[in-house]
Amino acid sequence: MKKYSIYFIILIVGVFLGWLFFGGSSNENPSHEHQDQAHTKQLWTCSMHPQIMQPEPGDCPICGMDLIPAEAGADGLTANQFKLTPNAMALANIQTTVVGMAGAENDSITLSGKIAENEEENAVQVSYFSGRIERLNINFTGEEVRKGQLLTTIYSPELYAAQQELITAASLKASQSALYKAVRNKLKLWKLSENQINNIETTSKVIENFPVYATVSGTVTEKLVAEGDYIKQGQTLLKIANLNTVWGNFDVYENQISLFKKGQSVNVYTKAFANKTFSGVVDFIDPVLNSKTRTVNLRVQLNNKDAVFKPGMFVSAKIEAVNNRSEATLLVPASAVLWTGERSVVYVKSQPNAPIFEMKEVALGNKIGSNYEILNGLVSGSEIVTNGTFTVDAAAQLQGKKSMMNNLNKSDSGEDFSNRLESPVAFQHELNIVYNNYIKVKDALVADDVKQTKEEINALLQNLSHINMELLKGDAHNYWMILQNDIKAASQEISKASDIKIQRNHFKVLSDNMIRAIKSFGINETVFVEYCPMANSDKGAYWLSKEKQIRNPYFGDAMLTCGEVKQIIE
Repeated sequence: MKKYSIYFIILIVGVFLGWLFFGGSSNENPSHEHQDQAHTKQLWTCSMHPQIMQPEPGDCPICGMDLIPAEAGADGLTANQFKLTPNAMALANIQTTVVGMAGAENDSITLSGKIAENEEENAVQVSYFSGRIERLNINFTGEEVRKGQLLTTIYSPELYAAQQELITAASLKASQSALYKAVRNKLKLWKLSENQINNIETTSKVIENFPVYATVSGTVTEKLVAEGDYIKQGQTLLKIANLNTVWGNFDVYENQISLFKKGQSVNVYTKAFANKTFSGVVDFIDPVLNSKTRTVNLRVQLNNKDAVFKPGMFVSAKIEAVNNRSEATLLVPASAVLWTGERSVVYVKSQPNAPIFEMKEVALGNKIGSNYEILNGLVSGSEIVTNGTFTVDAAAQLQGKKSMMNNLNKSDSGEDFSNRLESPVAFQHELNIVYNNYIKVKDALVADDVKQTKEEINALLQNLSHINMELLKGDAHNYWMILQNDIKAASQEISKASDIKIQRNHFKVLSDNMIRAIKSFGINETVFVEYCPMANSDKGAYWLSKEKQIRNPYFGDAMLTCGEVKQIIE
């Protein structure tokens, strides 16, 4: 009984102490937890548009994608670092690679090019006298001809008269030898052979329809006349190419020029014969750089007696580069590098276990195969983005971080306009149509015309929807998708607004994205980027124009000429 009494007393003491320490907390904690919950209320964002923050789940107002839970915070990040969500990483297929040093043995370079006719073997068949084609023995382009083959017969009044002069001069050659020689020389200048001239002289017969023979052997690449045509002296009748040898023309980038020299061995490949390798030698490197493509032409002469290569055919070449590198070199995949005029940048994953990235400027060396030498800016062991690089750059830009498209070392225009993506002419043409619609919207705002602004923005939206996004590939496709959605969202807000002030507010967003689009992809005309420091509540705003003259769309007649040209996009 004594033992049980002790247990009972211990139980009573335990209950009392529990009430003493924890009692009453149930009345205080709910309020505290409620405050914490209110303080850390969950926000929702878009994986493609991180600037969107909503208090509840739903659809992104820009692209319509489902919103995802936003990260609680970005504590510990530097000013230039930014974080991507796992969903954004997956949707953009962002991949990273740890870069390292490579020795000099990895110097094989692959080039792309096209087969062209050997210009040294090309010839044109011309008429050395005027007349009418009576018969043409060449029926189609691609026909094979042999040297000495009869090509055509021509009736020429001039040649007919010259033959009669020869017959007359031949009878007087004893007394008029100078005249006789002059007549013979005239016929020689018309490319009549000695045998033909002697035959006319001895037979005293004039040839009415004069034969023209092929001067070279080869393939007819262009047929320029037909039977019955009247031709002039020196007019081209046929173009003939000897395709026993052809040229392979390959583009070599500016930073690769030092890796090549005449006499290098080349292995050439074509999809038409996927399992065959053709050998050749570099016989010419163009001394003049193409200022538009920043490449030089490297030419390889190829034996084509088996008619394997056709002019215009795409081919690739693998060349062992001339490289005197004795030390190991840091190499990165070409897909990791973005260019902004004079700058080259890559994106480094700052933390191995978190999707945190930061832009790094690098100095590039030569392109070795599908890799670039890194001379400065990276160290071995760095983890860099190698797939989805442009999408990462777009995310950095949208989060206001340093990026290729949003250099923090800006000019006074507030934007970095030095970059340009490669885009097909067909895409540039479609973008140009949208740009012309934008100009009409701008002009309507200049005129303070709400109704006309709506009509023009609706035309812009229609043409924007017709742009073929399949013309762009990879990162360029992803970036245009972002820009297109932003342009569409701003345009729709302008279309819905009945107040010109609201239209002008959204026009600023539209202009910012049109500037990025035109600078990134290019159009076939000069564009002026203009700026008004008093627009956007004295924060300043940009717009695009076709001329230098300022016509302010943010104020119209109230401040028509307020502004200045900040940039010229060529």
